[in-house]
Amino acid sequence: MNSLELFSLIISLSAVLAYLNIKVLKLPGTIGLMILALLLSLVILLAGSVAPEGITFIQKNLTQLNFSRFLLDFMLGFLLFAGALHTDIEKLRRVRRPIIVFATVGTLISTFLVGSLLYLLFPFLYQPVAYIYCLLFGALISPTDPIAVLSILKKAGIAESVETSITGESLFNDGVGVVIFLTFFNFARQGASEIEPIEILELLLTEVGGGLLLGLLLGYVVFRMLKSIDHYQTEVLLTLALVMGGTVLAPLFHFSGPLAMVVAGLFIGNKGALEAMSKTTNDYIHKFWEMIDEIMNAILFVLIGLELVIIPIHRAYIYVGLISIALIILVRYVSLMAPSFVFRFKERYSASTLVIMTWGGLRGGISIALALSLETEMERNLIVSITYIVVLFSIIVQGLTLSKVVQKLT
Repeated sequence: MNSLELFSLIISLSAVLAYLNIKVLKLPGTIGLMILALLLSLVILLAGSVAPEGITFIQKNLTQLNFSRFLLDFMLGFLLFAGALHTDIEKLRRVRRPIIVFATVGTLISTFLVGSLLYLLFPFLYQPVAYIYCLLFGALISPTDPIAVLSILKKAGIAESVETSITGESLFNDGVGVVIFLTFFNFARQGASEIEPIEILELLLTEVGGGLLLGLLLGYVVFRMLKSIDHYQTEVLLTLALVMGGTVLAPLFHFSGPLAMVVAGLFIGNKGALEAMSKTTNDYIHKFWEMIDEIMNAILFVLIGLELVIIPIHRAYIYVGLISIALIILVRYVSLMAPSFVFRFKERYSASTLVIMTWGGLRGGISIALALSLETEMERNLIVSITYIVVLFSIIVQGLTLSKVVQKLT
């Protein structure tokens, strides 16, 4: 099966599962789709005991799709641009300091706490695992996933200020998390002694700084083009070109593509909407990207569910995964509480607000994609499996109960 046929099949399957969710389960779209895809995966695995050649064919094609590259190199740019496009930058400005602190300091605290605690627990739960691999897991699991967060927060009934904080943090901390992940990945592959501190600083400045500047540049160029015409079909096409071109351009300079798309989306969705678009164009662009967001989300969460077919999950991995869930939730609270105390955000973020932000800090496809990008000798099977377990719990359990937690604490 070639790539086009496989992609067509995934879209068709996503549409059918979306219909079944609306007709039967009536759950929030992303959660319902993933549950149905999980059930389908279980059926496939059970059928594999009767017809092993069938499951081999499915596993081969899912592996061929390469979920990690498909999400990180293609889908992520579309999803982040669409999410940022619909985000009010004035609301973000009001909480910009906490967002920056949570997305940087909070992510670093979480990375080292998760990695260190698991390093101490692994000999009792499974077997000793090198500290650098534990830190790799901490780096990929610490950022909250903007895709999962944005899709579920819409229906959770959270106070506007808290929703803005969670949304803003999730839009930016994935870029920071990827930089931290790449740093530890290079440590693991080359050895810490071969990497100088200046290289880490260069990576940070190049990835983060370059991504922010590229997003501003692309946003400004497209803004000027939008302002010079009034033809909504062409203007929609220009925004599509921005995302596709930017997604290709960023890796060439080793810039952070996700951060570039967030900045460009905020620029076009705010300044562009106010100064460069007619009412008709604004309406079409927002509806177009709303549809892109829905379609990409459907595909993504169906793929997350289907990944069960190829992810190796053993009994020992399940034990580690379940304990990791509790550990990650606890660390998430600490990584919010500590910066709140140090930077004096306590007046804005009460204990109950931090609990809501903790429970609303969902993990999703980005964590799985980063785990799948690991090399075999980096405890890949173990890390992929426990990441998958954490993500399933995060999206299904935390996602379904978030509104109840909000109601209880507000």
